[in-house]
Amino acid sequence: MIKNNTPMIHVIGLGVSQNAMLSDAACDAIKKSDLILGSERQIQTINHFFQTQQSINAVVKTLPSLKELPTLIDQYDQSHALVVLASGDPLYYGIGRWFSKKYSQESLVFYPAVSSIQAACHQMGLALQDVDVLSLHGRPFEKIRTKLHANKRLVVLTDKYSQPSVLAQECIAAGFELSRLTVCENLGYAQQKIRTYLAKDLVGNIDTQNQPLFDPLHITVIEVMGPGDVLPEFPGIPDASYITGQTPGKGMISKREVRLVILSFLQVRDQDIIWDIGAGCGGVAIEVAYWNDKSSVYAIEHHEERLGFLVQNSDRFGVNHNLHIVAGTAPDVCSDLPSPNKIFIGGSDGKLLLLLNMAWEILPVNGVLVVSAVIQSTKQQLVDFVQTRLNNITNDIAVESVEVAIRRGSVVDGALSYESKLPVEVFKLTKLSDSAASELSQEPLS
Repeated sequence: MIKNNTPMIHVIGLGVSQNAMLSDAACDAIKKSDLILGSERQIQTINHFFQTQQSINAVVKTLPSLKELPTLIDQYDQSHALVVLASGDPLYYGIGRWFSKKYSQESLVFYPAVSSIQAACHQMGLALQDVDVLSLHGRPFEKIRTKLHANKRLVVLTDKYSQPSVLAQECIAAGFELSRLTVCENLGYAQQKIRTYLAKDLVGNIDTQNQPLFDPLHITVIEVMGPGDVLPEFPGIPDASYITGQTPGKGMISKREVRLVILSFLQVRDQDIIWDIGAGCGGVAIEVAYWNDKSSVYAIEHHEERLGFLVQNSDRFGVNHNLHIVAGTAPDVCSDLPSPNKIFIGGSDGKLLLLLNMAWEILPVNGVLVVSAVIQSTKQQLVDFVQTRLNNITNDIAVESVEVAIRRGSVVDGALSYESKLPVEVFKLTKLSDSAASELSQEPLS
């Protein structure tokens, strides 16, 4: 929170209309306000209110950038009342979330109205529970790749970088060339237009001045259709889908079968902070970030070529918003990273024992450390580390371990042939509190 002596801030949704649809409570807040902030368009929608209410003495200003907004608000104290105009529902992909993170609940009042998302769905007869909402406003447009799944309906909030033609190209690139995109422009205004296109008809849809053919005030609804044979639909991304610089499916990634065990052990949740140490080309880090949109993943890798492939894979799967690539070696680069509650060690460059001790020290109680090992010396280091913790007077560890032995079959010269992979040992180590550890009985590892 910014300060204790904060003015009362009224965040008012205006609805989807040329003239704002204001409740009695919202009207009362405007009448009593000292300052009204909004975009030029939003201010225009309440002009009719000023014309009928002569007693309003508020100063009206264009809303500054969010970086500058706190400085402006700091000029007022709790004896003042400020109004911030918002489009639709302030707390549904609106500015209300920013205020909730910056100011106390006691200093905020929200006034919801119909949002453009609701308006678009109602125009098309779509039940809100049957659509997925995605905001690309101020976000990398590649994020749509995490949401393009067959038979989904997406309602997309866009900016100048994610125009309908760009979304159509993303659909086609993902194998969903049969997708239908409905562009809803100027909802609630006299100029309202709702037009539906096939993806192929929208690609390159610009006028002779190289400008988009749609009003900036629009929302796009995508009905995702087609074979969709590029992006994953379910955990267990095929190895060949990763860029590794080698034959598809080869190179520095954890193999799919092993990766599924790792994902199962990590059990990633919303708001988790995960370190992937020795991320290679990104097999685990990419998959964790792809399926867990509200987690933050830090992929640590020092090998220059693998780093390049890691960046390419991050772009390919559209996870730039929550996958953070860290160039360097652990533990050297770890001091500047947010503290994790889950860590995966896939590569250690001969520093496994150092990394295990560092990870164990930094993890909180109930934190999870997952480690994979292929060569016998690495496996033995893991067993020794675990046994040391078990023998420790605090006994602060819970252990799960599984060996994954893979034989993959493929057709060679018309016959089914199997190739065995080196067995991989995967450990899940959970850090316990002293009290929890004392109640837990575990057999020593052999």
